[in-house]
Amino acid sequence: MIQDAKWIRPAVELGDVVPEFFKKITPKGIVEHAYLTITGMGVYEARLNGERVGEFIMAPGWTTYKKRLQYQTYDVTELIREGKENILQVLLGKGWYRSRLVAWESCPAQDVLRAKPAGLLAELEIYYVNGSFEIIGTDSDWQVRESQVRFSEIYDGEIFDATFTTDEVQNAVEFDGPDDTLIEQEGEEVHEIEHVAVQRIITTPAGEKVLDFGQEITGYVQVCVTARKGDEVDLSFGEVLDAEGNFYNANYRSAKCMYRYICRDGEQTYKPLLTFYGFRYVRINAFPGGPGAACRDNFTGIVVHSDLQRTGWLATGDPLVNRLISNALWSQKCNFLDVPTDCPQRDERLGWTGDAQVFARTACYNYDTERFFRKWLGDLAADQREDGAVGFVIPDLLQAEKPSAAWGDAATIVPWEVYLAYGDAGVLSRQFACMKWWVDYITNATTKQYLWTGGEHFADWLGLDAPVGSYKGSSRENLIATAFYAYSTELVVKAGKVLGEDVAEYEDLYRNIKAAFREAYPTYLTQTECVLAAHFRLAEDPSAAAAQLARMVHEAGDRLQTGFVGTPYLLHVLSDYGYQDLAYTLLLRKEYPSWLYPVTKGATTIWEHWDGIMEDGSFWSEDMNSFNHYAYGSVLDWLYGVAAGIRPAEEAPGYEKVLIAPHPDRRLGWMEARYESRQGRIISHWEYVGDAVRYEITTPVEAEITIAGETHCVTPGSYLFYD
Repeated sequence: MIQDAKWIRPAVELGDVVPEFFKKITPKGIVEHAYLTITGMGVYEARLNGERVGEFIMAPGWTTYKKRLQYQTYDVTELIREGKENILQVLLGKGWYRSRLVAWESCPAQDVLRAKPAGLLAELEIYYVNGSFEIIGTDSDWQVRESQVRFSEIYDGEIFDATFTTDEVQNAVEFDGPDDTLIEQEGEEVHEIEHVAVQRIITTPAGEKVLDFGQEITGYVQVCVTARKGDEVDLSFGEVLDAEGNFYNANYRSAKCMYRYICRDGEQTYKPLLTFYGFRYVRINAFPGGPGAACRDNFTGIVVHSDLQRTGWLATGDPLVNRLISNALWSQKCNFLDVPTDCPQRDERLGWTGDAQVFARTACYNYDTERFFRKWLGDLAADQREDGAVGFVIPDLLQAEKPSAAWGDAATIVPWEVYLAYGDAGVLSRQFACMKWWVDYITNATTKQYLWTGGEHFADWLGLDAPVGSYKGSSRENLIATAFYAYSTELVVKAGKVLGEDVAEYEDLYRNIKAAFREAYPTYLTQTECVLAAHFRLAEDPSAAAAQLARMVHEAGDRLQTGFVGTPYLLHVLSDYGYQDLAYTLLLRKEYPSWLYPVTKGATTIWEHWDGIMEDGSFWSEDMNSFNHYAYGSVLDWLYGVAAGIRPAEEAPGYEKVLIAPHPDRRLGWMEARYESRQGRIISHWEYVGDAVRYEITTPVEAEITIAGETHCVTPGSYLFYD
């Protein structure tokens, strides 16, 4: 905890220029240990004697700042120079704290933060070998000057002038900052994870020079160049090329995504310090000697995201499916930058609750996301309204009057999925009040007991059966809302039983919701309505609802028509109720609409719309057309959990007991899933050998392996089966 420091700010606000705070320090003896604890109202980069402190990019991260502001502690012992003057410098950009966010509408919550000063709080603790110590905290003895970062924001990018110098220095001013909201670092740090090389330089039909990195990434470009003082590197970012092969980024909307570097003399390397971009293509607007002088070796793409450990791998005999798997992994990496965002590039990049809940299970297969989600769930609980409502996004900048079903249900679904994946009931304990409060909100807000009516919802967002002019699909909003009301109530009951809580009230509520659903909705009008009725077991006869779903899919030409809430469960319902062949048919379909259609169009991440690029090469829209949205990548949880068949047993979560029930299909040829659970490595491999299917299963714990309907209870080991 920071105890011997004061919040400081520049005496005069510097506008768009990033301030550089600094302090000169001379140690008083031989240093044994030294630690820097730091946070800021913005994002910081600290340097001690010119060396970067830590690897955390975009520190202190994005939280619900009015209630939670993380601080970090770094061991800087190796950076201290004994017996010499040391200089501690801190850049403080606007970051998420003070940038314009939610650019498509006014945002009162963000306006309050934007009006705050560039505040820094830090203390350097130095411990000497003689047993003494000293603490140098931020106070009015610190100084501030303009930095070479002339502009930096989340949406609008960064401008860096390597030629800028100044002798104008001001003393920092102490002020009353947010001491009561400080918390230790909870989430995973954001790091530079990997480098991506330029695959080709294109001269477009419009005559522009464009870098193609071959993969959409989140991060920034590092440039290495020999230049004269005053030369500029000016870049623009895009996800795709248009139908003619020209650079395109109209879908970034108002996000300027500037990258301007003003060079000094000689050889130099630069990368942005306090912002990030989402891109595959980079247009060279200016370069020393002109855009034509640039070569591939001048540029490196640096991938930035939360430092998560990879835990899941999938591979199949179909190269298009393998590309789909890769796309979903990349979209997770690109959008798991401290907060599970919807997209990393345009003027949005918000922590949409609906996206997070539909993808949570897939996320936990692909990577160890326990700590990542716990931190975000802490913000969800902190942002929950007094009446129990949960916002569309967390941190909740939108502050909508009425929450939406399937979005607010992240309050119950995400903690439960994290618990199943990792087996620690602590996440349920911390979130249980929030889970109940969400269900209580619905109970108190509905206009008809045991149904959820009278609300305003996103419904089956982007459903393909939507009437002209609507984004919401044709499924009835109240049916969707009631289905999720039931599911969240069921999860409260399950979580309460894990925790030993009395949940009799919620058990009664669940039974009444289920009965009311059956009475109010005895028939189903859309694919999504069938999906929800069957998957949540709300239909009087779930198998009949699944059969109706299969008929509707066939009648549509073996095409899905589901949107945001129906699609994640679609294949599960088909395979759970005996329509496995049809599930695979949908998975392997290449024509629009399908998971593989974007792959055939060159996608390297998951698209927001099935037809973000339409068959004639034109775009779905400029207004809302991200090419890096992970939600539909949730199909991977079907590949892991059904096609490969690896699932945790609900009665023994965290894979203390594992259920393995592969569902092969000849069209895929072969498949292997590998999952590094907390208990050890689980492998499920199947392949067709002539008319037979050969299975190889490895389990580190007791498991139930089901092959062709026959279940084998096994101990840890490797097993071979033929069907």
